[in-house]
Amino acid sequence: MPTVIGHHDVKDSKHWLASPKREEVFGPLGVTNIRTFVNPQNPTQVAVLMDVADMDAVMAFMQTEAAAKAMEYDGVLPETLVLLVEA
Repeated sequence: MPTVIGHHDVKDSKHWLASPKREEVFGPLGVTNIRTFVNPQNPTQVAVLMDVADMDAVMAFMQTEAAAKAMEYDGVLPETLVLLVEA
């Protein structure tokens, strides 16, 4: 089960941190151990670290309208999203 880091910019880190969307969308995909991070020097830069049971399922989900809506709700700037997968 690889660990994945997703980092991106957000409009409001307080809203992003309080959002239930990560658990709502990734939980059913078997994603566990979700942890959040904020750059203390620039709070619009955030990251999520998570264990992913099925990378294909997560990557397919990321292409859906549901993923786009979840990112919009969370204030994620999708053009800044970078995913790093444990090697």
